[in-house]
Amino acid sequence: MRKIAFVTTFCPHHRQKTFELLSQYYKTDYYFFSAGDEWYWQQEHGVRVGEFHYEYLPGFRLGSTRIAPTLPWKLWRGNYDVYIKCINGRFALPITYLISRIKRKPFILWTGIWMRLQTPIHHLFFPLTRYFYRHADAIVVYGEHVKRYLVSEGVPAERIFVAAHAVENVTYNRPVLEEEKQALRQQLDIASNKKVILYLGRLEDVKGLPYLLEAFAALGRDDVALVLAGTGSEKTRLERLAQELGIVENVRFSGYVPPEKTVPYYALAWVLILPSVTMPYGKELWGLVVNEAFNQGVPVIATDAVGAAAGGLVQDGVNGFIVSERDSAALAQALQRILNDLPLREGFGQNAQRIVANWDNEQMVMGFRQAIEYVTRKID
Repeated sequence: MRKIAFVTTFCPHHRQKTFELLSQYYKTDYYFFSAGDEWYWQQEHGVRVGEFHYEYLPGFRLGSTRIAPTLPWKLWRGNYDVYIKCINGRFALPITYLISRIKRKPFILWTGIWMRLQTPIHHLFFPLTRYFYRHADAIVVYGEHVKRYLVSEGVPAERIFVAAHAVENVTYNRPVLEEEKQALRQQLDIASNKKVILYLGRLEDVKGLPYLLEAFAALGRDDVALVLAGTGSEKTRLERLAQELGIVENVRFSGYVPPEKTVPYYALAWVLILPSVTMPYGKELWGLVVNEAFNQGVPVIATDAVGAAAGGLVQDGVNGFIVSERDSAALAQALQRILNDLPLREGFGQNAQRIVANWDNEQMVMGFRQAIEYVTRKID
């Protein structure tokens, strides 16, 4: 059995089953070099462990860089056949790559980034990032959108393998009783005759939530409620904007929702919205709330800055709509279409469940397996 070193930040709740499944095919050691305090991670989620061999490595921060002093030693002495590293980590990434080269073992990069990042620090380090892109023995990516981007950066297509970004579908497709949905309505103080528009995630600028509030205001309807489920630095600003737009009576800020309690929110929703926008530090890499909502048969309206849309899970006119980012009028129009057309909404929901049923951890792990077999065939 191949021996794999898999180096990444931490184990989030949605990757536990993925890591367990990959460990059934290879003898895999997971090295987590972070405590889950990254800016993009909702801290309330915490970090997870699973039925796989892992270590959370001690370390410290030097500026924004996480240093894990024991990582080089563990990678050196492990006698690994393949090294896999996520794109994150200004210390961990070059160290893993360097050791793979000294050991003359294959190096696989894992990434979901699908644009050149535009911050000054990313401009500074991009030549090094592009070096890793072009010199990795293989790259595993979230979807076809990432593959297209990497090809544009000079990476041969045959070295790129799609590990379709997935969740554990069985966790999210369970039946939700009507009593459970009614209890949530009471908790959120939403009348039983109102359709629920749902956003679930961090309340941060990259999510484009002001455009959602503007679109909701443009509807001019009292038979719908907008639920913003999550926490983040934009909450106060969004509450103020809801007041200014005169929609505060029909907007609910539910606060943080643990992953284990999200399913009733999806089951209650008429439609899920992911209105993310492009920022200098990137686009929405994927948006796993799309996978989760689809498992409950909920259509999705996403912008073209969402990885799940660019990567083919959201299919315009099939299981939802894709609209231009920062376009509240287009978002409102898409909302009206789904709110006003029950057969359309039901058809989208059925298609959503059908499509996501095959978008699972088996398919995701298959992408890693294909990359591993590709790089190891070259050295056998």
